[in-house]
Formats: sequence, C-alpha cells, structure tokens
Amino acid sequence: MIEVRASRPDDADRLLSIWCKSVDATHHFLSAADRIAIEPLVADYVQQAPLYVATRNGDPVGFMGLTGKNIDSLFLSPDAHGLGIGRLLTERVPRPSTVDVNEQNEAAVAFYRHMGFAPTGRSPTDGDGRPYPLLHMRRA
Repeated sequence: MIEVRASRPDDADRLLSIWCKSVDATHHFLSAADRIAIEPLVADYVQQAPLYVATRNGDPVGFMGLTGKNIDSLFLSPDAHGLGIGRLLTERVPRPSTVDVNEQNEAAVAFYRHMGFAPTGRSPTDGDGRPYPLLHMRRA
C-alpha cells in the first residue's frame, strides 16, 4: 500500500539515500564533483525541510518538497519509478503549479509534461549557478 505523510526527523537518512539513488540513476549529466558538493546540502535539506514522504508498506520510497505552490524537490527511489508515486505526490498534496526541472533530465521533463506542466522559460544554469540548464514549468 502506498501512502503519503509528513516527514519526520528520523526519515532524514532514508530520504538522503533515496536522493542519492535517484540522482545516480537519472542525473547522468551531473559531474562527480558537483554530485559530491550537493549531497551535504541535500542532507541538511531533508533533515530540516517539511516534506511529503511517499511510503510503500510503511517504508519511504520518495519525497516532495513545496514552497507555496512550487515544487522544490521530487525524488523517488529508482525501484519506485513507474508506480504512480510521482503522480500521487503531485496530485494528493496541495496542488503544485510550478516547478524548475533540469533540462537534461529528460525523464523528469516528460513526467512534468504528462502531469500538465508546460515550459514558461529557461535558465542557462541551476539555482546555484552550475552549468545545468533549468526549464521553468507551470501547470494550468
């Protein structure tokens, strides 16, 4: 059974593990140095940010962070891809309407398009100035 709940402090290690596995499986464009530099930032984020956690049979398999109606993060364990968990997160919680997604993460771009998001702009770098273009997307 898949459920969504609020994150708890004891989720942090598992959520970081999900992020690591997800990024390793989907962010082939990310340099090794940037991957290493970003991980401690994510460790802090999953410890402190209020997140929505998707669980399968009680075990965390994904998470999503929101600021207002903007998706800040959405990561699923690779073995949870294709099970409708991303859809569940984007539909079950307060309906997000915007997201910035790595342009080079073609599967994520396709997912957000499938969920009704359309590009509204593009940035040549990510939010920290790294050379990973972002697509700014909005859902009608």
